[in-house]
Amino acid sequence: MNIIWLGIIGLIIGTFVILFGGGGAAIYLGILTGVFGLKASSAASTSLVTVLPCLFMGAWSYYRQGQIDFKIGNQMLLTAIPAVIIGSLCSRYIPDWIYKWIIGIILIVLGINMLVQYIRSLHSTDKHPSATKHSQLKAGLYGILGGLMVGVAGMSGGAVIIAGLFLLGLKAFNATATSTYVLVFMSTVGALFHIAGGQVDWQAGLPLMIGALIGAIIAPRLAIVLAKTKITDYLKPAIGVFLAILGVKSLI
Repeated sequence: MNIIWLGIIGLIIGTFVILFGGGGAAIYLGILTGVFGLKASSAASTSLVTVLPCLFMGAWSYYRQGQIDFKIGNQMLLTAIPAVIIGSLCSRYIPDWIYKWIIGIILIVLGINMLVQYIRSLHSTDKHPSATKHSQLKAGLYGILGGLMVGVAGMSGGAVIIAGLFLLGLKAFNATATSTYVLVFMSTVGALFHIAGGQVDWQAGLPLMIGALIGAIIAPRLAIVLAKTKITDYLKPAIGVFLAILGVKSLI
């Protein structure tokens, strides 16, 4: 029964995280530890390994649709990959309470920032402002934050990456596609380090992986349909609220 439930959970999460540009490792991490009782080290390794096939499939589909902004994505990766490595090496020395507060504050600030930008856009004729001249610096900063989330705690870092891409002015599904592309490389590096220091529970990971792969096939096709609707107008504020809630939850 657990295998069936893991497959269903993987399908649901795989569809939504690829659709909205996340990696899902943080969600898998919470489920594996909170619901199925895996140890933190094993859950971190398992969650990152689980999301990799899903991310590869999603990124390939978005690439074929031509929705990935490689310029901004690569700018993020230049700082994200070193941050993943540094975070992975330093993770054992960082107390959990310090990490939770840092991540919580980051998520709240990003969420509020996205909401403020959305409200301002309502009073502007340009609904999708282009990236500013400081976009390279900002992209690098978001890459560092996302990379540290992957390296330190086995999370995908998708929340920071997708928020950063929205704040840099990318349109809805260009942002989610580019986020998926960035997360492929970040999660691969993070998985290698966490596998070396932990233990992958394949009994839990494989059903999640299979379900997530099916979700990753569905999501890009669903994105094409949703892109023709008004749902994209509400995507940014919805993610902003979600980030703020995640941040508050992390501080409690």
